Amino acid sequence: MSHCCAMLTWALFSLFTLAAAQNTKACCGTIVPRSEWKATASQCKQKLKLPVRYVVVSHTAGSTCDSPALCQQQARNVQHYQMQNEWCDVGYNFLIGEDGLVYEGRGWKVKGDHTGVTWNPMSIGITFMGNYMERVPPPRALRAAQNLLACGVAVGALSPHYEVKGHRDVQQTLSPGDQLYSIIQTWPHYRE
Repeated sequence: MSHCCAMLTWALFSLFTLAAAQNTKACCGTIVPRSEWKATASQCKQKLKLPVRYVVVSHTAGSTCDSPALCQQQARNVQHYQMQNEWCDVGYNFLIGEDGLVYEGRGWKVKGDHTGVTWNPMSIGITFMGNYMERVPPPRALRAAQNLLACGVAVGALSPHYEVKGHRDVQQTLSPGDQLYSIIQTWPHYRE
């Protein structure tokens, strides 16, 4: 009888683990992997200590993109520019396109190069591709960012008590732009 109970327990545990993995994948939605946007191979080695407590939101202040083809090209442009300046990869952990997709930069586990030596080791850097001084990102881009934050908690990369900061909250910059900054200030996890 104890062998039967052990088998039943193991079967239930396996089902629970499988269901949890599927739920985590489902809640994360689509993150376009580096291979799909044809990223140059990363030379970065420093890992983040997870879960991190902070998320820093910025904008690239460059061109916008509103289709997967344009956003993949824009992600490559950002990476190329930053690697030309001797960075080991694109500086951001994730890039958000106006097409409503999230593009994997350094991902959840690798330390970014987005907000300076103090904040990079303890935060995830999310950038919106475009300039948001005078205009707001479309709702689908904002939803993609919110879904990404929920995903970060679900996969254990972000603390459940994470704090969102605007780039300008932690460095002297106009990023993430006046319009996007006004929006993120309304997000529940925003802290100045």
